[in-house]
Amino acid sequence: MNTQKMMDVALELAGLDEMPADTDVVVPGEDIKRVLVGVDMDTAELLLAKELGYDCVVSHHPKNTHADIVDVIDKHILNLEELGVPRNKSQKALAPRKDELSYVFHVGNTRRSESAAKLLNMPYLSLHSPADIIGEAMVQKHMDEKFADKPETKLEDITQALEEMYVYKNSARKPIIRVGSKDSYAGKIYVLMAGFTGPGAPILKQYFEAGVGTLVLMHIPEKDVKELKEHGIGNVVVAGHMSSDSLGMNKIADKWRELGAEVTMMSGIVE
Repeated sequence: MNTQKMMDVALELAGLDEMPADTDVVVPGEDIKRVLVGVDMDTAELLLAKELGYDCVVSHHPKNTHADIVDVIDKHILNLEELGVPRNKSQKALAPRKDELSYVFHVGNTRRSESAAKLLNMPYLSLHSPADIIGEAMVQKHMDEKFADKPETKLEDITQALEEMYVYKNSARKPIIRVGSKDSYAGKIYVLMAGFTGPGAPILKQYFEAGVGTLVLMHIPEKDVKELKEHGIGNVVVAGHMSSDSLGMNKIADKWRELGAEVTMMSGIVE
């Protein structure tokens, strides 16, 4: 197996035709038999992989340098359009968050891990959107199966249902209600885990205005929680960051194992 085949497997599982800007074969490689995978894999993990005799390192979080990486967040524009929100409205609400992120990424040491991988001659991939898309679909399917046509569903029911999934059951960070209470009616449940990172309170507010009752997220900053509470609409359940990232990464790793690779999970992956 080579790095291109590994990438093709991830893209196919996520239903993608091409690599999103937050996903990359950072350092290509051939004849890969042993793979070390984690949520965050940087120089220390690359050195560990070399020491332990692995042929490839895979990070969930982005390790590439694409100039348009922030554009991955535009997925929210398409999501909201499907819910009836005009593109121009969501685009304007998203613009300040994209601008904020552009400052963050512009000053980042983007080639740090890549340079280490090249010096070590270690094949290196990052799989952000594919894994997030896979995990998002898995959680949405679980929510739909549990709560379709059940208007009495409350937020406590959602947190309990999440813990039926192995990653949330096994995680040190359990699902938590951030906006609303355990007795709040859930309404329409919408799982939002793909799209690069949190889009900010103005965009989350548009989901609620479009008919969503409860958003199930990987994570949310405190400032967004405060702003949403001030508006007094919608609920937010945080499933958990590392555990949610693990859903898609484990799915991809299982497919690589079927193709004959030995895959070891570490650095935040919940099994």
